[in-house]
Amino acid sequence: MKIAIIGTGNLGKSIAKGLITNNAITTLYLTKRNVDSISEFDGYKNVTITTDNVLAVQQSDILIFAVQPAHFESILKDIKPFLTEKHVVISTITGYTIPKIEAQIGTDQFIIRAMPNTAIAVGKSMTCLCSNLQGEKRIKIAQAIFNRLGHSLVIPEAKMQAATVVCASGIAFWMRLIRATTQAAIQLGFDSKEAQELAMYTCEGAANLLITNGNHPEEEIDLVTTPKGCTIEGLNEMEHKGLSSSLIQGMVASFNKINNIKKEQI
Repeated sequence: MKIAIIGTGNLGKSIAKGLITNNAITTLYLTKRNVDSISEFDGYKNVTITTDNVLAVQQSDILIFAVQPAHFESILKDIKPFLTEKHVVISTITGYTIPKIEAQIGTDQFIIRAMPNTAIAVGKSMTCLCSNLQGEKRIKIAQAIFNRLGHSLVIPEAKMQAATVVCASGIAFWMRLIRATTQAAIQLGFDSKEAQELAMYTCEGAANLLITNGNHPEEEIDLVTTPKGCTIEGLNEMEHKGLSSSLIQGMVASFNKINNIKKEQI
């Protein structure tokens, strides 16, 4: 696939790493105003680093935009004359809706919104996708790309704000939970390196049990808890202290913040 990433910042770099590692490209163009910040990609086969967005568009079929929202409109205006019927436009920009993109480049373009997370750099992203009417004809292309970089789910655009909280912000939430588990393990006698290793791989194992077995989390919890046992004692103490409530309230607060930002932009 001939892919361009327009705006190779933190997320753009993560996508690029995932694409390169998983051999998902025929050619890859990476654009940035300051190319020194993406010099790590210099020398990779079939990867071109440039400041020229138009060149990247002309040489690519799939355009992944990972720019700041404030810059997106002007970039779309600049590249619009060079868009053809072959191009698939994929936006990873939070809060920038499909109708706003269509207003810039037209309803006849294949437009897809993607909400990946930074785990895309290691091929483990949970990416949500939605599209305009035309984009439905190319949504499988987006799925093919992001399924090679983790797992994807097609959802209505109305749910993209919520997906941002659950999947993108969710990485930070899970990191904090892993950090807390690490701190507890240190208090229980492990050194910091051992503690983090225990926390990371236990978290990975829990997720993979659900993915592989298809069970509800409570079903897997029932397999670990015994009457008057240490597991149920710990779980109940966490719930008494508000673990589930705090996590839910934090995610709702994050969702409300996104919606307030969106209202300010309108």
